[in-house]
Amino acid sequence: MAGNSAIEWTEATWNPLTGCTKISPGCKHCYAERMALRLKAMGQANYAKGFDLALHESSLGLPLKWKKPQTIFVNSMSDLFHKDVPVEFILKTFDVMRRADWHIFQVLTKRSDRLLEFSPMLPWAPHIWMGVSVESLKYIPRIDHLRQTGAKVKFLSLEPLLGPLPGINLEGIDWVIVGGESGPGARPMDPTWALAIRDQCLDASVPFFFKQWGGTRKKKAGRQLEGRTWDQMPAATPVLA
Repeated sequence: MAGNSAIEWTEATWNPLTGCTKISPGCKHCYAERMALRLKAMGQANYAKGFDLALHESSLGLPLKWKKPQTIFVNSMSDLFHKDVPVEFILKTFDVMRRADWHIFQVLTKRSDRLLEFSPMLPWAPHIWMGVSVESLKYIPRIDHLRQTGAKVKFLSLEPLLGPLPGINLEGIDWVIVGGESGPGARPMDPTWALAIRDQCLDASVPFFFKQWGGTRKKKAGRQLEGRTWDQMPAATPVLA
């Protein structure tokens, strides 16, 4: 339930939770759903339910066994703040992150309302980064929810970017990731959308990471924006391999 990651902005993934349900347009072509169904077909035990929500208590302690410091994306195959995840399981997950303080943990959610509800009871150590996904203007309130949490490092994943996001309030935001949708049925990203967000980040001195153009041929499309890669990260971040 863990391993090296091909995701450009992290090093490894850790999935004590798998499966999810769709709540907004950004979920339409979910990569995790495709992968979960593929793993089920391969006979992977933790994906016996396919993309139905499943808790994996046996995977909770894995980061404590990884002695080499890593940047770890938490629940790349789910959403820790899904409405059906018991608060006790969320607390257990955060406790492991708190104890494994030689790693950096990146948690990402679309359920920002539940994140905000539970924020006062979570151990917001500096090595636990919290982010929200925002795909269009309708979901900008997720950023306001994130801003009100106690997270020490707050970041935005604007992927898949499905429309322009002018005038984002970046106060209290430490990092912004932008990416287009990839895979079957990928919806195109207008270059002006990405450029406008980059310029907002430059104006606000917020690190900007351009993940990908996406499309059905992701590798061919590449990840250069105006002739260069943008791999900026929050301060004091270990260099990713």
